[in-house]
Amino acid sequence: MRLLRCQTAFSSLSLLLLLLAGLMPASIYSQSAPHSGPAQASSAWASPAQNGQSYSLPPDKLAKATTLGRIRPLLHFGGALWGLLVLWLLLATRTAAWMESSAQRLAGRRWMQGIIFFMALQIVLGAADLPLSFFGHSISLHYGISVQGWASWCGDLGKAMGLSILFATPILLLFNWIVRVSPQRYWLWAWIVTLPLMVLSACGEPLIAPLFNQFEPLSKSRPELVEKLEKVAARTGTKIPPERIFLMKASVKTNALNAYVSGMGQTKRIVVWDTTAGRIPDDEVLFIFGHESGHYVLNHIVKGLAGGAVFLFFLYWLCARFAARLAVRMGSRWGVAGLSSRAGFVVLLFTVTAAQFLLEPIDNLTSRHFEHEADIYGQEAIHGIVADPRQSAVGAFNHLGEAALDDPNPNPFVEFWTYSHPSIQRRARFAAQYDPWAEGGKPKFFR
Repeated sequence: MRLLRCQTAFSSLSLLLLLLAGLMPASIYSQSAPHSGPAQASSAWASPAQNGQSYSLPPDKLAKATTLGRIRPLLHFGGALWGLLVLWLLLATRTAAWMESSAQRLAGRRWMQGIIFFMALQIVLGAADLPLSFFGHSISLHYGISVQGWASWCGDLGKAMGLSILFATPILLLFNWIVRVSPQRYWLWAWIVTLPLMVLSACGEPLIAPLFNQFEPLSKSRPELVEKLEKVAARTGTKIPPERIFLMKASVKTNALNAYVSGMGQTKRIVVWDTTAGRIPDDEVLFIFGHESGHYVLNHIVKGLAGGAVFLFFLYWLCARFAARLAVRMGSRWGVAGLSSRAGFVVLLFTVTAAQFLLEPIDNLTSRHFEHEADIYGQEAIHGIVADPRQSAVGAFNHLGEAALDDPNPNPFVEFWTYSHPSIQRRARFAAQYDPWAEGGKPKFFR
């Protein structure tokens, strides 16, 4: 499950730092697709009874979804490999070493050298990421997945880079200092420092989100919907007051249908996009709300943070061992004078980035488990509140899938490696069959 969302593409370094500081917001819909947001949903989706499938698309949209089902994995894997290649080239061409020596010439104090070096590194990686980012947004525009103009998109990209430089630079300085003062156990100290950063990231995301989108209390525009949502909240025991149920004005940038949870403690909230609240029936919104409530009630955020902490412990340890060997073997060729140097820190970034990519299926496997639990919880939460929970859940998934042009038959390997949620087809099929109340059965969460 991922706890921190940003609306534009980051550089490889920024994505790495966001991984270290938390794992992206749990949303009702978040596959590996390069979405700026899914296309507008039509209300004329085919029901399971009509075609024998729980999720289906009209022929024209099916053709687009199939094409996108090929493009999205190419962007995902291509972007990951390109990020690794850029880091490798910075080392192999001695560019990283040159950047370090240039920073030393420009400033006398070590901390100022570090600021110059790490700011320059982020700018270089951000620039290298631009071609794929532009291509991804072009695809979103072409298929009607995004309505955000280039000026606004570039503005978001600039804000994302500014935030990355503002927050990542001191973090990188701190980690680099840890490597220098504790060359044998730096990975352990870095892991300890990462733990509070993960919590701060989970708590702080709602404070950063308004820089990219406009929010207002849902009760301001849809008070009747809030009344219905409060019935679900009362049943789930979700302690999120109406003033912390927000409407995000996503329609100015995207045709997305989505909702997500974010924050912890006093910052926790549920956000429903205005496209979701305005384009699908209220009973489907209630299911989505129940799904998002499930993430809180089932402690998915806390479990995700705890699991991420354990995961990062072993990740840091393994990467430290591999990076040390890599620096010894290639250091003279790269002009790297040990991992404690600025250029040596790029070796660490390379190894962590490579390991994160290789271990991505493990993270996504956990995320898919949490999302499946939330689907069950959401369907049970609206039982007795809506006329037919199965129909509401299946309808929501069909609208979400059609809006995103999600492939009804994704490649199994792509789904295994890149999907943070089960495929829409799997989710809709399960929802259509899930009826624990039939013949005296018992639901999983509401006994």
